[in-house]
Order: sequence, then C-alpha cells, then structure tokens
Amino acid sequence: MDLYGYRYKQLGLSLSGLLMWSVVLVLFALLGMKVAPVYIENAAIKQNLVAIANDSSLQNVHHSQLRLAFSKRAQIDNITSVTAKDINITRNRNRNEIVLSVDYSAKIPLAANISLLIDFNAQSN
Repeated sequence: MDLYGYRYKQLGLSLSGLLMWSVVLVLFALLGMKVAPVYIENAAIKQNLVAIANDSSLQNVHHSQLRLAFSKRAQIDNITSVTAKDINITRNRNRNEIVLSVDYSAKIPLAANISLLIDFNAQSN
C-alpha cells in the first residue's frame, strides 16, 4: 500500500517476454542483413543506367558501346545480378534521349528450402 491506500499493479517486461522480443528482433535483423545487399545493388544498377543515359558522349553511339559502358561500370561497382546483355535500350527521337531499362529477379536463400524472390525494374528516366 502506498500513502493513499491504493495498491498499484507492477508494469514491465518479464524475462520470458524479453527473450521472445529479442528473438523476434534478431530474426528481423538477420532478414535485413540478407535483403539489404540486394537493394544496394539495385540502387547501383539504377545509378549506372542514369549515368550512362545522361552521358553526352554516349548519345549517338551504337548499342554495343552503351553495353560496354555498362559492363565497365558494373565491374567497378561489383554488379553481378545484371549483365550488359540484359539491358533494354530504346531511343526517344522526339526528345533526343536514350532510355535504358532492365528487369531482373533476385533470389535470396533464407533458411533450408525457404527463399525470398524479389523482382526489380530499373530505368534510367
């Protein structure tokens, strides 16, 4: 009893509750560590496509030169999910621009026979 005669119920987290929440947090952290590199690579792919499409020296070159430029950039950024052959190249004659795009999937093994499949679509515009 306290000063006024009321009894307060203790609030807090029990040891079993703490263990349960720590297991959940660890599982989410492990999932994040497996998924984050795929999204980082996707950002690098998008960045390279934009850089190549905006490069003024590559505006009037053949498709093979664009693919070669992507291959060089991909080698520097360690991009392994996409090759230069996977890139779709379209030219917009009205606005005099090049649009580079790529569709690909990334399969992330989680545990045993459980995998996560993520589909990406990166474009230069």
